[in-house]
Amino acid sequence: MNFPIYIAKRYLVSKKSRNAINIISIISVVGVTIGAMALTIVLSVFNGLEKLVVSLYNSFDAEIRITVKQGKNFDTNTAITDAELKKIKGVRYITHILEENALLRYNDRQSVVTIKGVDDDFAKMTGLDSMMIDGSLILENGEKNFAVIGQGIAGALSLNLMDVNKSLQIYVPSKGKHSPNDPDALNQMNIIPAGVFAIQQDFDSHYIIVPLRFARELLESDSALSAIEIGLDKGANLANIQQQIQTLCGDKYEVKNRFQQRELLYKILKSEKWAIFLILSFILVIATFNIIGSLTMLIIDKREDITILHYLGADANQIKKIFLYEGLMITLSGAIIGLLSGFIICFAQEQFGLVKLSGSGSFIIKYYPVQMLASDFLLVFLTVFLIGWFAAWIPSRQVIKKLLRAKV
Repeated sequence: MNFPIYIAKRYLVSKKSRNAINIISIISVVGVTIGAMALTIVLSVFNGLEKLVVSLYNSFDAEIRITVKQGKNFDTNTAITDAELKKIKGVRYITHILEENALLRYNDRQSVVTIKGVDDDFAKMTGLDSMMIDGSLILENGEKNFAVIGQGIAGALSLNLMDVNKSLQIYVPSKGKHSPNDPDALNQMNIIPAGVFAIQQDFDSHYIIVPLRFARELLESDSALSAIEIGLDKGANLANIQQQIQTLCGDKYEVKNRFQQRELLYKILKSEKWAIFLILSFILVIATFNIIGSLTMLIIDKREDITILHYLGADANQIKKIFLYEGLMITLSGAIIGLLSGFIICFAQEQFGLVKLSGSGSFIIKYYPVQMLASDFLLVFLTVFLIGWFAAWIPSRQVIKKLLRAKV
């Protein structure tokens, strides 16, 4: 066995002449354990929250969305055709989208919404059917048109799906009509509500999904589109397909994947996670001051041993390594216990939902979600190891140097 490691191991488990050193050593291990455990749990919870948010948005957002760079809508006759898109390997669903702001009325209540006209592939491409909390995802039945409404809008209108005699009234500005006193200034059509979905407030309070043919008739447009949304085969190369579509569309169009469509959201999720990680790492740095104090007191307590080892031929570097390894053993003990504790707590939360979300009745889930990643455990271990190494290096280098100069 390596000489410095052997001596360091003996010092770690042996009883010190001063009981305070033992107490500080135990506190050091506990501090590192709590720090490592906290980092593991926080990263896993943020992973779980990120996965939840992404899954919610993915149930509404397409994998690839094509929009025009300038303006709001474009003509389907001048855009890339479905036939061209389907030639790209991996493209499975193609949905034409027409969006516009509108006034929605139900009984004596009204709300400003965004109507989203979609065609047949929308229901197949998205996971919206799994987000229905009332009714069902039906948009067309023969010649009849149906609407699916966000939970926030349904609540604002006091929507009752059981009342089949009441329909939704949708108003949009009529083309070429500018006078507010003109009775024809607004186009108005009725549609039957078929279901209510709940995804996230951004969607639930703004969107009403209707058939594309209904939206075009309401907006007096036979060929206008706001976007083309594309769903891919499972396992398809997203980046490669996105690049091919961008090449086909040209510079007049933007081709975005899900992360680019919600770029700000995903950046905020990532920045919050790493901000908390840095804060907890800083707290861990403060906790490792105990290691510095423990090693400093141990070096003073072992002055006679240091002198004997020095005269027996141990050089300054070997003596430094003894106390450096001592500090690393304290750090590694705390890191391993902390990682195991964090794993057990996260596993228990994942399986049994021990910690509930406050006000969980208004959320999709009742418990804090967690997702454990091996990369996070490795990151925590390396972070704790580096902080612990630095904490052990300071006293082992400075104090030993002074003691050897003084020839204790």
